[in-house]
Amino acid sequence: MKHINIEIKARCKNLDRVRKILRAHGAVYKGRDRQVDTYFATSSGRLKLREGEIENSLIHYERSDDERLRLSRITRCDTNGIGVDLKAVLLNALPVLAIVDKRREIYFVDNVKFHLDRVVSLGTFLEIEAIDLDGKRGVPVLRRQCDDFIDLLSVEEADLLQCSYSDMVLGEAREDAGSQLQAAA
Repeated sequence: MKHINIEIKARCKNLDRVRKILRAHGAVYKGRDRQVDTYFATSSGRLKLREGEIENSLIHYERSDDERLRLSRITRCDTNGIGVDLKAVLLNALPVLAIVDKRREIYFVDNVKFHLDRVVSLGTFLEIEAIDLDGKRGVPVLRRQCDDFIDLLSVEEADLLQCSYSDMVLGEAREDAGSQLQAAA
């Protein structure tokens, strides 16, 4: 399945406050998922295998990390029932870049998906994804939806992030390696 979305990721100090606002505005709670995303090296975009209790999929996406509201072009394949075999194939074929382990609460308001995330070693985050599965909404509508929820949830500009969890994990690994090199010197 191919689609586009406009998304934001932000640090979130108070997941309870966001949760209450979402519920007050009719958000549908889809559940809590433990997800492990394995990112693989590719020649373009990002490729991750998501293994969870609710969501299991292989996802390739192209996204610019230089905008406040980021446009993603996504190709996704549901992997329920084939995850272990698929992972073995991917591990044999491609180098692993990063592994992101998180606990995620999933909410929806119409076509807008919300993630309340606790990411191992990184902290707590909010993601908002305005999704256009069939091309009928378009980028301007998705941007407006994202902006409206940024305002509703009082997301601070300073908390917005322009990188993925995998970039953050890789940055943390680089910092750890640099610290180890300095300690050895």
